[in-house]
Amino acid sequence: MPQRRELLGRWSGMLILMALWLALALMTPRFLTPSNVLNVALQSSILAVVALGMTLTIISGGIDLSVGSVVAFTGALSAGLIVRNGWPVGGAIAAGLAAGLALGLLNGLLVTRGRLAPFIATLSTMAIARGLTLVYTRGYPISGLPEAFTFLGTGNALGIPMPVIVMVGVALGVSGLLNRTPWGLHLYAVGGGEDLAWLTGVRVRFVKGLVYGLSGLLAGLGGVLLTARLWSAQPNVGVGLELEAITASVLGGASLSGGYGSVSGTLIGALVMGTVSNGLNLLEVPSYHQQIVKGLVFILAVGLDRWLKAGRRSAPVILPRRREAG
Repeated sequence: MPQRRELLGRWSGMLILMALWLALALMTPRFLTPSNVLNVALQSSILAVVALGMTLTIISGGIDLSVGSVVAFTGALSAGLIVRNGWPVGGAIAAGLAAGLALGLLNGLLVTRGRLAPFIATLSTMAIARGLTLVYTRGYPISGLPEAFTFLGTGNALGIPMPVIVMVGVALGVSGLLNRTPWGLHLYAVGGGEDLAWLTGVRVRFVKGLVYGLSGLLAGLGGVLLTARLWSAQPNVGVGLELEAITASVLGGASLSGGYGSVSGTLIGALVMGTVSNGLNLLEVPSYHQQIVKGLVFILAVGLDRWLKAGRRSAPVILPRRREAG
């Protein structure tokens, strides 16, 4: 039975995605058109970038509730520096990414040095980042962005939307970190049990601090992409994005108890969420009703995680002992 649950957890996201595509193909002939399939990928791409950062924090045994607010602030900051201050596009984007990284590292410090629970630390940062966004924008959108900036969200290369290309690049980078570096192995070890990881020589604080920094950095990238796609910085953008990112990660096999998660699974989970949004739009479901459906999908993801966790058995992770264990 545990092996069946493990297998189901590995393929649950793909099974849900296939069922959704089959159902929507039967319900509306417009769903499987090439243009709409590309649109599903586009709708999923920005969420996937943010969700990949969320997956890293979930693997570590934590959570990052600030990503939606970080998306809003970094997008507003980049847009404001261009429109109000005349910054070059490259410099403004770098500033937005740096702000996301800084907010993520703040989360990491609150968790590792301040010893706050990740839920409390990132909830606080969520409020701070949202407040900074409203103060910076004065509650109004920032528009008038140059084409060199909006190309990141609306342009394409060889017919592939730029956000999709960025998503693939981020996925390859995160996959390399997880699967080809000692840090990735240490991250899974920390998520499997911090005490055991510390005893085997893992620098637990460093690993967890970097996790939140990367989550903030990817949220910042998501903010830049979303602002470019919308042609303006909206102060209320990203509300509820943290729940969608968590749902995408968990549907992809990440466990809220830590120690499990993968890049491919998160991409599938993001595609599930993008498919749900796209399908509801095609079926002309009112936006308020769509929020109910997304909430139900979140409940499904968390319920599935708890059921799978009941049958999981953590395997011991053997790591080389190091002199520096702190």
